[in-house]
Amino acid sequence: MTGLLDGSVVVVSGIGPSLGRSIALRCAAEGADLVLAARTASYLDDVAKEVAGLGRQAVAVPTDITDEASATKLVVKAVDAFGHVDALINNAFAIPSMKDLAHTEPASIRAGLELSLFGTLRLSQLFTAALAATRGSIVMINSAVIRHSQPKYGGYKIAKASLLAMSQTLASELGPQGIRVNTVAPGYIWGSTLKSYFEHLAQKYGTTSEQIYRQTASTMDLRRLPEPDEIADAVVFLSSSHARAITGQCLDVNCGEYHH
Repeated sequence: MTGLLDGSVVVVSGIGPSLGRSIALRCAAEGADLVLAARTASYLDDVAKEVAGLGRQAVAVPTDITDEASATKLVVKAVDAFGHVDALINNAFAIPSMKDLAHTEPASIRAGLELSLFGTLRLSQLFTAALAATRGSIVMINSAVIRHSQPKYGGYKIAKASLLAMSQTLASELGPQGIRVNTVAPGYIWGSTLKSYFEHLAQKYGTTSEQIYRQTASTMDLRRLPEPDEIADAVVFLSSSHARAITGQCLDVNCGEYHH
């Protein structure tokens, strides 16, 4: 590791067994201390132990970013623990309703917006003062869904397209305070969730997970699926001083599935 985040304090929401964990561990490996947030306390405790194993500090704060009081507590605990915050990684995620829009309940779309848009905006607002003090960075985790209009992804695309629009506006509004706001848009992520899904498809269609992987990867320039650590590396870059002149941008990390 190159110490890109030496001395930094990074807050990561949406800690889980795949991408959230990878982001936290890659930040720690690059020298950052972590504030870990998620609704599931067991995920937080597991990742906090791994961060400690890398020689960095981690504070685990069970958090529901859709709740004002819970999100406010996260900010207070982060500042109390370390005295400053240098980066906020908005990674909170919920599995979307996979129905075509003609049969999607508006309540499902609202739920997606509540988390991806309003919850993320809430955290960004609450951390603005701390990030302005350090001329810090916000990184939004988006999705390749913003690059296509495939059936059954409509509700998810609405939420993520809204998140991108908000991120770009925040970049313009917060830039004068020295805060950079960027987006990482992964495609498929070859982590535990996708592996389980491919196994499900293999049983459903009488094939193997390996065959489904090869078929999926055949549409990508690099003929493979990106892994969680590869997404996390892009997040680390955008959080670091190496990206100090980059704001308002969306970096696609998809092994060439879509070009932008």
